Amino acid sequence: MKTLQCTFIALFFCSVNLLANEVNDEKYLSTMQKNIDVLYDAKTLADYQTVINAFERIAGVETKKWEPLYYAAFGYIMMSDMETSLVKKDEYLDLAIIANDKAKALAPAESELLAIEGFIHMMRVAIDPASRGPKFAGLSMQSLQKAVELNNENPRALALLAQMQYGTAQFFGSSTEEACKTGSLAIVKFETYKSENPLAPVWGKKMAEGLTKNCQ
Repeated sequence: MKTLQCTFIALFFCSVNLLANEVNDEKYLSTMQKNIDVLYDAKTLADYQTVINAFERIAGVETKKWEPLYYAAFGYIMMSDMETSLVKKDEYLDLAIIANDKAKALAPAESELLAIEGFIHMMRVAIDPASRGPKFAGLSMQSLQKAVELNNENPRALALLAQMQYGTAQFFGSSTEEACKTGSLAIVKFETYKSENPLAPVWGKKMAEGLTKNCQ
């Protein structure tokens, strides 16, 4: 009888724990989605900093989740893009790589994290292509090619890779055919790829479309 009672008690607490985990997951997803929407709608440096702060607070609580750190890194990239000071551009990219490295430690095989790493290196090149290209262009290509290897359906990895291929071809005065093919493939994947992760990013299609317009 005692064994039966213990079994019922164990099942009860197991059910309670499962329910608590489900509630916590729902709260996490809801909170994240709200802030992701805010991030995509951000217009100013202050907007971005506010939502990045929110993602960093979430990451401090959800220590096993890579998504808050990913979106914090993406936000810092957007801040770097908006900033006019070259010094501050680099400072934001420094913060982006710190956040992304933390995310990679949690999910080293996540294609989106390698893609955003390549994006950060690409933004370093954009600050000063002549002096930074030899180092950061290669790092960007390595990260983006790895992102595609990890998930060749990832449209952001393909769109960013196309950007690097196009920029490199232009810099050396060579054909942009490969870049245009990669960009066209990215657009196709934006239409067909559906991630199983409800918090997966959705940005990047306009980037691919802008590139392919230059190919016509």
